[in-house]
Amino acid sequence: MKTFLRAGAVITAALLTTAATSNWAATVSDNGRGKVIGNPDAKVTLTEFVSYTCPHCATFTLQGEAPLQLAYVGTGKLMLEVRSVIRNPVDTTVTMLVQCGASDKFFRNHAYFMTSQRTWLPIVRRPTQGQRQRWNAPNGATARKAIAEDAGFYSMMETRGYTRTELDTCLNDEARAEQLKTNTIADFADFGITGTPSFAINGETLPNVHDWRALEPQLNAKFETF
Repeated sequence: MKTFLRAGAVITAALLTTAATSNWAATVSDNGRGKVIGNPDAKVTLTEFVSYTCPHCATFTLQGEAPLQLAYVGTGKLMLEVRSVIRNPVDTTVTMLVQCGASDKFFRNHAYFMTSQRTWLPIVRRPTQGQRQRWNAPNGATARKAIAEDAGFYSMMETRGYTRTELDTCLNDEARAEQLKTNTIADFADFGITGTPSFAINGETLPNVHDWRALEPQLNAKFETF
């Protein structure tokens, strides 16, 4: 647990450092398919496809997020886009919570859920029968709020300064929930994504690249061409 807390602190420090030294870390927007951070005129765009219930995605955040922010995004030479892959109702719920509110809150929310995944993933992987029933309620918003309650997501987001009312407003957005699922279908079709995490550089999917160790040399090779 201490390792995850330290990693989260490092990632947060990286975000704060890049924000302090340039405006690129504060340049965040939503392009309809994902959240985007960094220099919009950068020659390289990295698209990251992640699922919040994917342990390998959490590992990527722990290993790669800080160097990615400090060496690439913060310097203005790379624009980063994070796209959520929806594999189950928990993915939908977490994505809607992480994206709740202003876009500039997204990346710290994202890092928070990824670096704390080990504490909440076991809960959603082994629900009780009663929880299963609540999580599969016919009304999507009701199901998402039950997941948020049972998994402790409300409490987590309240430590980030959100109120229950603000969170419920986000979770009630059925059009947004459907858009997230539609985006995932489109990403699978457009990029040939077969698992998470996956990556694309300037719109081209990187085959067999699913961690920071494999991604970093691909990024450096791309910059060498300019």
